[in-house]
Amino acid sequence: MIMEKNAKFFRNAAWLQLSGNWTQVVLFTLVYVLIACVINAVSMASGVASLLLSIFVAFHLQYGYDVSILGFERTGEKVKVEGLFDGFRDYGRVLATSLLMALYIFLWTLLLIVPGIIKGFSYSQIYYIMRDNPEMKNNAAIERSMAMMDGHKWELFCLMLSFIGWILLGIITLGIAMFWVVPYMSMTMANFYEYVKDDYESRIGA
Repeated sequence: MIMEKNAKFFRNAAWLQLSGNWTQVVLFTLVYVLIACVINAVSMASGVASLLLSIFVAFHLQYGYDVSILGFERTGEKVKVEGLFDGFRDYGRVLATSLLMALYIFLWTLLLIVPGIIKGFSYSQIYYIMRDNPEMKNNAAIERSMAMMDGHKWELFCLMLSFIGWILLGIITLGIAMFWVVPYMSMTMANFYEYVKDDYESRIGA
């Protein structure tokens, strides 16, 4: 197993990568939020069927946002608005895997809230895994995420908890600061993925 790293390590790495690049990632996040808000507004005005459709679209937008930040974390290349639509280019695979993930989390949550949260951590790497493995979908991606997160769920919990202060700042500023907090968190999670991926590959001898 590779050396364990704490929340501060991942946050510092993300902050360093974002230094000098805040304008582009904030604008990227702004576009992401605006698209999501427009879709939600149209859906809510159009009835339940459209609202359900917006949920399906939300999966793909989230996929596009996450993998775009991961790409930036790896190469330093600027994030592009068209990256938000990467999930739509592989619509069926992203939709089927996302629905399965949501279903599993829902079923675990029916038992108790805590098991649902734990499973949420177990499935947290699915979009990154799908990006790195274009052939992987549905249960295969879910099982890979579970295997990667074996022994790392508590680390992820502590990492998420370390952002409480930043999230409170976002609330205090009526959401304005969240345009900085969201990419900061996303870049941190991308770094965390690289860590658990390396650990997983070292364990299986890849």
